[in-house]
Amino acid sequence: MADPVSEKIARNRWLVISLLRMAGVAVVVIGLLVVSGTIPLPPAAGYVLLAIGLLDTFLVPQLLARKWRSPRP
Repeated sequence: MADPVSEKIARNRWLVISLLRMAGVAVVVIGLLVVSGTIPLPPAAGYVLLAIGLLDTFLVPQLLARKWRSPRP
């Protein structure tokens, strides 16, 4: 049976997951600004940023949580 993760490691993992979610939301906002024309970049770049931001917001934290999940007894 694996040793339980210390509280410090668990807190750091939670912080990483939260920061990734916030970074993903920031990338989505930047993508929306590009698509709307506020930031002078091609609209295709905005759509790419939107896709990356959505993946970063929803998929990456789930994958990390699954990877770092405590083993079932």
